[in-house]
Amino acid sequence: MLAHQRHFLRFTTRDLTDEQAGRRTTASELCLGGLIKHVSSVERGWARFILEGPSAMVDFSAMTEEDFAERAAEFRMLPGDTLEGVLAEYARVAERTDEIVDSLPDLDLSHPLPKAPWFEPNARWSARRVLLHIVAETAQHAGHADIIRESLDGAKSMG
Repeated sequence: MLAHQRHFLRFTTRDLTDEQAGRRTTASELCLGGLIKHVSSVERGWARFILEGPSAMVDFSAMTEEDFAERAAEFRMLPGDTLEGVLAEYARVAERTDEIVDSLPDLDLSHPLPKAPWFEPNARWSARRVLLHIVAETAQHAGHADIIRESLDGAKSMG
């Protein structure tokens, strides 16, 4: 399922230029290249969580304005970013996640979640739950990407 959602997210960028991948086509701040950068970052972080637990995650209570600005930059194509480079990084992240999953003896391996306002206190997530979260995040953003692409040039992922 994750491979399927990754495919649809990548598919929205077919035949685009770097400039098109960075263009905002809706009222949202989102662009196609930025969505792929963001999904790469999210997947990378959660894959590290599977191995390392909450120490792999950002301490949201200690984030500075600079940290928030860096996080916001994930959603944009910055000078020097290319669609080819963004897609290559996403492929590396996906490959690493797949390697981690393949190496696990059990998807029930779990860690406590880091403290964040959106997590239930004292909750634990198994590797299985983390993977479901990555699938959901990727699918959600693939839907966003489809709307952005259709607004850009009328192309659709399906239909």
